[in-house]
Amino acid sequence: MTKGLEPIAIAANGLLDRRTFIKGGAAFAATLSGYTETQGATAQPLTDDSWSLIPGATTPPYEQRSRFEAKVTRTLTNPKGEARVQNARTPLHLSQGTVTPNGLHFVVAQSGAPDIDPAKHRLVIHGMVKRPLMFTLDALERYPKVSRMAFIECGGNSAPMFSPQPIQANLQTLHGMVSCSEWTGVLLSTLLAEAGVDPEAKWLIAEGADAPTLTRSVPLKKGLDDAMIALYQNGERLMPANGYPMRLFLPGWEGNMSIKWLRRIQVTDTPGMTFPESKTYTQLLPNGKAYQFYFVEEVKSFITQPSPGLTMNGPGTYEISGIAYSGEGCIKRVMVSADGGKTWAQAALQAPVQDKAFTRFRLPWRWDGSPAILQSRAYDDAGNVQPTRAEFVTERGELKAPLPPAAFPNQHFNGITSWAIDAKGEVKHVYA
Repeated sequence: MTKGLEPIAIAANGLLDRRTFIKGGAAFAATLSGYTETQGATAQPLTDDSWSLIPGATTPPYEQRSRFEAKVTRTLTNPKGEARVQNARTPLHLSQGTVTPNGLHFVVAQSGAPDIDPAKHRLVIHGMVKRPLMFTLDALERYPKVSRMAFIECGGNSAPMFSPQPIQANLQTLHGMVSCSEWTGVLLSTLLAEAGVDPEAKWLIAEGADAPTLTRSVPLKKGLDDAMIALYQNGERLMPANGYPMRLFLPGWEGNMSIKWLRRIQVTDTPGMTFPESKTYTQLLPNGKAYQFYFVEEVKSFITQPSPGLTMNGPGTYEISGIAYSGEGCIKRVMVSADGGKTWAQAALQAPVQDKAFTRFRLPWRWDGSPAILQSRAYDDAGNVQPTRAEFVTERGELKAPLPPAAFPNQHFNGITSWAIDAKGEVKHVYA
């Protein structure tokens, strides 16, 4: 490395200044594990591999990814489609950037995705309005559209962290029910203004067209703020399991409220007290009170690389990378520790940093081969700080006995995640 550009350690156990990449440039990048310097590259002629000697494949009407990326898939909790809930978890540990491809977006479906004919589907807005309205997909297409990057997270994402002992599973199993996309559609406030909402109204009751008719109550204030009738995801029509042909989208709020296959919105003065919000998404706190109508997905982060299943390849310089997000605003900063929270270093945030969207954080780390415990802690611009797991369970509780990852009833875990790395480079989930 160029003299004067040596990386600066700013926390214990090898964490380096986040500006090291910028200051060191290519000289520092060459020291990262996984890079190999080629001696005399300009003097050695390139050889043609087999694929360079024949014509390539014909371009298909809809592009498919390389066959060499077949391992990057969602994990399924109900691959046979039995008569129960179906979950598909996003492989965030095998991804980069902040946008989740549509085919890898997480899914929670109570009874599978209905095969809806978009020409026959209708959205009705009624109740405490001056003019009840019915919309076809074609009619919604004629309204002014908006686009925004935003994450969506299942309220039960990270529920295995409520276990009294750390569950040994990869990041996809622990945190894979959250994704981030560019959503495009019509602001719900536009449609409500056209319908003419009664001044006494306070709630919306949204209903889906799936077999269980999933129904949730939404405060009218959210509906008049940034709620959207989403028609597109990452530039193309919604995937069937993510709500085709239209879904309600509530940026920053728990995913089950963003009703998929949306067919009805009733404007009311009281919540519907539907089965999901009365039972499934209501849990008891340690003080015995019910935690109900808690909507926001709180500030959160986790390290995606390295993480369980991604073994370290010997001592050297690595990049620690992960995802942070908050349902209450933008990520302001992310701190990283390599010694279980004793000392911290500030990570670099990958631009753009957007409201209620994934933010990628990165930090160089010189691992000397000794045991380490990696953690990340996120802060948002609303003043919220990601709690430690101990702080979280003191307030929200934990289960008395471990359960399979798919069976946890608890919701909204946002405590710090800890990865322990042993001398062999193996990564495990621990509580620290």
